[in-house]
Amino acid sequence: MNTEQLQLILQSAWAAVPTLLVGAQLTIGFALAAMVLGLPLGLIVTLLRLYAPGPVRGLASLYVSFIRGTPLLVQIFVIYYGLPSLGITLSPVVGGVLALTLNAAAYLSETMRAAILSIPRGQREAAYSLGLSRAQTMRLVILPQAARVALPSLGNSLIGLVKDTSLVSVITVVELLRSAQLVIARTFEPFGPYLAAALIYWAISSALEVVQRRLERRFSRGS
Repeated sequence: MNTEQLQLILQSAWAAVPTLLVGAQLTIGFALAAMVLGLPLGLIVTLLRLYAPGPVRGLASLYVSFIRGTPLLVQIFVIYYGLPSLGITLSPVVGGVLALTLNAAAYLSETMRAAILSIPRGQREAAYSLGLSRAQTMRLVILPQAARVALPSLGNSLIGLVKDTSLVSVITVVELLRSAQLVIARTFEPFGPYLAAALIYWAISSALEVVQRRLERRFSRGS
């Protein structure tokens, strides 16, 4: 690669940045929406798998097994292209958020299940001896401790979601990767825009890692 080619790549990357930053906003929005919606859904699935009657527990486990055993891209296709066959038509944004949320909830439920099971049984027995109900014990004793245990994995899940949002580009959502593809379609120069997109993904992930580490230190001091 000579100097002229390098200069051309850098120029194309820099020219693509304004468009990519617009797409990056949607990428962050998708990831945060999926995380915010996936956390409560994942917690519900976790509690069902741990404490629900046998048939309900089996359905919750089946959901997690199906999501973990199929590619996210296939899940996006099933929701966006498959549901219209059943009379359910979703916009690309809604379909993408729904697919990411359902996927995230399954993985988050595994994280939270492991965190809850890591809490010593004596904590529950002590809470019961103080007169707390099972629901109060879970809300006031178990979940706060489990949240501290699960925090690193939850942070990693959010970073993973940022990268997974690139898959919704296949249903025409103009997030970061799709923005890079549109720039390339105009300029016919792929290296620069893709390089700029990769650096933006890296910057977002790095910023989230910093937030994650600070939260971990704060929770560690609290313990």
